[in-house]
Amino acid sequence: MPDVPEVLFVCVHNAGRSQMAAALLDHHARGRVHVRSAGSAPADTINPAVREVMAELGLDLSTEFPKPLTDDVVRAADVVISMGCGDACPVYPGKRYLDWELTDPAGKSPEEIRPIRDDIDARVKALLAELTSPAAAQ
Repeated sequence: MPDVPEVLFVCVHNAGRSQMAAALLDHHARGRVHVRSAGSAPADTINPAVREVMAELGLDLSTEFPKPLTDDVVRAADVVISMGCGDACPVYPGKRYLDWELTDPAGKSPEEIRPIRDDIDARVKALLAELTSPAAAQ
């Protein structure tokens, strides 16, 4: 792993799960990890209910937008995490690939999205602990 590992969260639309994961990891990492998110078929905007539940944690997604998945962002990543949406990413040697099975927040109310957000938050915290442990630097 480099001094600052790069994590890429991937989902089809990059409008919900991957945006939540990126914002949460960026928040908790405080510069110790570089974070990106992308989608194979990006939506026009981030899900408004996702913005709402993230704002409840003080995380403002108003300047974020869905981004396309490109070969370059996959190549730049040390860890690529698909968000349970069946997305196929290019596979490169030396990268770590994970798939987090998560419910899609599309069409769900804020009440239904909060447990998804909290599940992502717990996974992100565990990933951050692993990436920033002394053993990861070796």
